[in-house]
Amino acid sequence: MKKLISSVCIGLMGGAFALVGNYYINPASSKASLNYSTYAVTPTHLTSYSAAAPANAPDFVASAEKSVNSVVHIKTIVENKNLSYDPFQDFFFGGRQRQPNMMQGSGSGVIISNDGYIVTNNHVVNGASKIEVVLNDKRSYVGEVIGTDPTSDLALLRIKEKDLPFVTYGNSDDVKVGEWVLAVGNPFNLNSTVTAGIISAKGRNINILEHNTDGGSLAPIESFIQTDAAVNPGNSGGALVSTGGELIGINTAIASNNGSYQGYSFAIPVNIVKKVVADLIEYGNVQRAFIGLSIQDIDSRFADEKHIKQLKGVYINGITENGAAEEAGIKLGDVVTRVENVNIKSTSEFLEQIGKFRPSDKINITVIRNEKEMMLPVVLKNKDNSLGIIKKHEVTRAAVNSLGAVFEELSTEDVAKYNITGGVRIVKLEPGKLANASIKEGFVITSVDKKKITDLKDIKDILENKTGGVLIEGVYPNGIRAYYALGL
Repeated sequence: MKKLISSVCIGLMGGAFALVGNYYINPASSKASLNYSTYAVTPTHLTSYSAAAPANAPDFVASAEKSVNSVVHIKTIVENKNLSYDPFQDFFFGGRQRQPNMMQGSGSGVIISNDGYIVTNNHVVNGASKIEVVLNDKRSYVGEVIGTDPTSDLALLRIKEKDLPFVTYGNSDDVKVGEWVLAVGNPFNLNSTVTAGIISAKGRNINILEHNTDGGSLAPIESFIQTDAAVNPGNSGGALVSTGGELIGINTAIASNNGSYQGYSFAIPVNIVKKVVADLIEYGNVQRAFIGLSIQDIDSRFADEKHIKQLKGVYINGITENGAAEEAGIKLGDVVTRVENVNIKSTSEFLEQIGKFRPSDKINITVIRNEKEMMLPVVLKNKDNSLGIIKKHEVTRAAVNSLGAVFEELSTEDVAKYNITGGVRIVKLEPGKLANASIKEGFVITSVDKKKITDLKDIKDILENKTGGVLIEGVYPNGIRAYYALGL
């Protein structure tokens, strides 16, 4: 035992002498070890490094503050909607929920003027019997549909209020791939949500609007701005804004396998929005300009086949007789490279640029013919291949004709048989909007937008003064009542 205690004491004394000797012999080494323990906590100070790094980073705070109060929450009710296939339901607009007698919808909108004008997507309000607009400060209003344009999936609403915060228009032609942007909206009913991303591409055609034009004769305009800013169901109709807080697009769709965001979102360029809104306010309907030609994209194989040396522009493969293009001297085989001062790389970009103009507008089209570039002035026409504005009553008359049906009034016996106060019966269906809505022959229309129909004059008067979504109610010969929503 004495030996064990002696050994421990000798060990302790030896260790002490070693430490003291090391301190005097190599003091620098001793200080380094102390400093090392201090250095272990210094990474906490490195967070201040970020203050100097983002000297040229975008100011998301300023952009969000400028735009968030101008984006509204739109809540809709669609009563007894005929649940036919709607690609927006599966592809994007998952906010609608089916209930026994109604569908509830949730989307977004953007205030564009201090007196209450709001732009949103047509598919957000299409067929809605009630529209509620909720501001960022929680004030709530009834929304009135001023007009819609299914071919661009835009709608214009208005609420009765003044001195509202509104977002200013930017210029979508000037937007560059790689720029930072913010998406502002109400995904999953989460009010005033802001997400950030970059412009991933421009001029995207995703072939979604062709399913939502209600069988109309006008081709849809698809030239979306693609971003990677996160958007989800409920963002429809919300704002895509620049880092300066300017509106550059209206968020409309996402590419997704499951209905939720997977990295790709699409917005309608604001230059199209500006034109559609101006038309709806001034004329009550959109004034589409037509150039009178058909075009196709150019790839390397097609270029070799047609002996085209440059892979730019769009190829003209058809000319409308007496159309604007023919009168301007444009020919088959020409390659359009520019509309006004905007370069053209695809058919979607070409349609976007033409869509910014009205009938009778004069524009310059640059084409390449026989390897020579030339600029040709073109006076655009309307869908009837004539100059001038198409008035609203002409559009509404065409809307009635586009229903594609022959009607007859009911007899007194029919009224008693169906136990109704009146209506008109569809005796023949042709290709048109009623057939597209899955309405069958024999259906008796008893009301349109909750207004009773008693004779042919009623349905004509109501529909001739109606644009946008309508709700048709009626009964079949077997007594089954049905409701259909469609767009005019």
